[in-house]
Amino acid sequence: MSGLNYLEACSIGLLQGVTELFPISSLGHSILVPALIGGSWKTDLDMTAKDSPYLAFLVLAHVATALALVAFFWRDWVRIIGALFSSIRDRRVETPDQQLAWLLIVGTIPVGLIGLAADKALRTHLGKPQPAAAFLLLNGFVIFAANYLLKSAGKGRHAADDDALAPHRGESPEVVADRRLARLGWKSAAGIGGAQAFALLPGISRSGITIVAGLARGLKTEDAARFAFLLATPVILAAGLFKAPELAKPENHSILGPAVVGSLLAGVAAYLSVKFLTKYFENRDLKPFGIYCIVAGLFCLIWFTVHK
Repeated sequence: MSGLNYLEACSIGLLQGVTELFPISSLGHSILVPALIGGSWKTDLDMTAKDSPYLAFLVLAHVATALALVAFFWRDWVRIIGALFSSIRDRRVETPDQQLAWLLIVGTIPVGLIGLAADKALRTHLGKPQPAAAFLLLNGFVIFAANYLLKSAGKGRHAADDDALAPHRGESPEVVADRRLARLGWKSAAGIGGAQAFALLPGISRSGITIVAGLARGLKTEDAARFAFLLATPVILAAGLFKAPELAKPENHSILGPAVVGSLLAGVAAYLSVKFLTKYFENRDLKPFGIYCIVAGLFCLIWFTVHK
């Protein structure tokens, strides 16, 4: 059975923490990078191999990434969860925070159901370098084209310049942004959340495809990114905890040390990534990430086709 050493775990942990939130696909990079390095990395870090500990490690790294998102947005989650409980208690949805809480639930349901039904099959059949490279290339084209076509179309919609959305005295930018997000309808929330299911395909970015779906619904880039990060938190955490029993298997005990260290690095990298990206999307767009995915995906597709 293959193993997992500290160098591999730390490297992939850092990679996971960054690529999960940058719109460039963590799953795709988790497949492509070990295959490009080759040698023991290719055998140790093969999630399709029988009894491979790699998937168990990635589960723990995903939990760490989700916890980093919780830590970064903790004030927002306290406010949103409090609003959810008050909505349930009073049996009504009145405030923007209550509306947003239910929109996040509605947005989480589709990917949860699809993930339960299709995750293992997709990972088994598509968790290989060539499909991952092809989907990474497709991811690049999608977010590049969508950024160009939808960004202009979304300008002015859900903007903060009407009286209902003007910042109130002492209100934080996050509260103002959430009041904008609360204007999304139920169908829009379900559509944006459902787009996350495409990230089950290795090479398709969860954050990228969700931001694109938000742009398609008229959100500004920074609001689409915020909604994507809020949506990702329960999905990543639930998926990680659902698969956590794999870590308890006897054959995975030997990798717990490297897995814990690598996951801690994944959490740190994820926290720094979301801190950077929330600022970045205030005045920047998806174009650089689309270009990167096109170049990296095309290179990897050619490389693995030639060296098959």
